[in-house]
Amino acid sequence: METESILSNVRTASRPTELKITDMRIVRTQVGGPILKLYTNQDIYGLGEVRDGGSPTYALMLKSRLIGENPCNVDKVFRKIKQFGHHGRQGGGISGIEMALMDLAGKAYGVPCYQLAGGKFRDKIRCYSDTPSIKDAEEMGRKLQARIDRGFTFLKMDVGVGLLRGVEGTISAPEGSLNTHNIMHPFTGIRLTEKGIGILCEYVETVRNIIGYEIPLAVDHFGHIGIEDCIRLAGALEKYNLAWLEDMVPWQYTDQYVRLSNSCATPICTGEDIYCKEDFVPLFENRAIAICHPDIATSGGILETKKIGDLAEEHGIAMALHMAGTPVCAMASVHCAAATSNFLVLENHSVDNPWWDDMVTGLPNPIIQDGYIAVPETPGLGIDLDEEVIREHLHSGETGYFMPTTEWDAERSHDRLWS
Repeated sequence: METESILSNVRTASRPTELKITDMRIVRTQVGGPILKLYTNQDIYGLGEVRDGGSPTYALMLKSRLIGENPCNVDKVFRKIKQFGHHGRQGGGISGIEMALMDLAGKAYGVPCYQLAGGKFRDKIRCYSDTPSIKDAEEMGRKLQARIDRGFTFLKMDVGVGLLRGVEGTISAPEGSLNTHNIMHPFTGIRLTEKGIGILCEYVETVRNIIGYEIPLAVDHFGHIGIEDCIRLAGALEKYNLAWLEDMVPWQYTDQYVRLSNSCATPICTGEDIYCKEDFVPLFENRAIAICHPDIATSGGILETKKIGDLAEEHGIAMALHMAGTPVCAMASVHCAAATSNFLVLENHSVDNPWWDDMVTGLPNPIIQDGYIAVPETPGLGIDLDEEVIREHLHSGETGYFMPTTEWDAERSHDRLWS
């Protein structure tokens, strides 16, 4: 009886060597990507997030390969599923699972995720607020000034060929080629005229006149333009002292990034769609960029992204983090940023969302205060979900809150390879 009495006071979720994954479920909200939950045979679970815009299938297809694994073996499990990832959103399943593994391992051992990644370099994480394209430059300037008034010390805005739509004499382009973000193609026949470049420069100058030059200002979403026009535009924008020019051409074209970086003084940045550290290597070794910009929900999760940052540092390159997800992805990014020496700044796409901060508990509200997120000292990611808020903002077509996914229990390919 005495033994039973003692054991009744023991937290059973403190036996890491006996921890096993028993289930995976998904819920989608109106922001970010699908949130995944790994269940275990003990009274703890792990949270992760598939990349924004990514399919939950990227994670669910791996469920049967996770059942029975000890989530504390983060690197072992990651290497087992790494082969099923790919660039962009397709890396989101593996990356989200890695976040959940780290959350579970932290909870099992009673330490925050940053400690599992080697400890922290900083107690709070600087954030910037992305600001999508606004046609009127003065309105954009006022929007950014409002960010500064809220305490942000770093800004980013979208400036690209989309602003030139319908303005005669600014571009020469085939019909239907005015996309606003590079994906795979570095050139679609668009050419910027001097008038077009001038208008984009006037736009940036108007914004700078409103917000001043004390706050770093990065620029993104240029659109499908060729490397020659990228070089011309980058040169014309130099006088506005921009923090970086982002994704001017697709990340795969290392040689073009070398030309671009060697042709202008403004730092060049890319990397949000790169999966794992291997594809960053050519950019680093050729000193093609000044700032790498992985998204933790694509790049492989917390540990892999720290490796990317460490490798970048060896080549004299800083690391910023792209992030357009829920607070789950944001806090995974925070732990990675805390543990990475050459970290610069973390993105957030939801600072204007009135319920984004309410999605989780365990953190200050708002999560971003005076432009920074405090690094949690509680186990794992340091958060829990607010079920009521999640249910109020389910993605259209979502049937419920972490519904069973038994249809994926036996979904295996080449079973003999995974025994």
